[in-house]
Amino acid sequence: MQPNYHPPRAGRKRLTTLRQRIARRRRIALSHMLRGACYGIGTGAIGLAFIWLERLM
Repeated sequence: MQPNYHPPRAGRKRLTTLRQRIARRRRIALSHMLRGACYGIGTGAIGLAFIWLERLM
């Protein structure tokens, strides 16, 4: 047997574990979306700054 093997849960514990797993994945997905939005905003801001600088020169 593997030292860190856990037998499958049954009953309410199984549902609780499933809910926790779904909540964890939802949090991870939201954090990835937020990170992507931040990268997009930063990239857009830098692009606009360069366009503005080119027009000034």
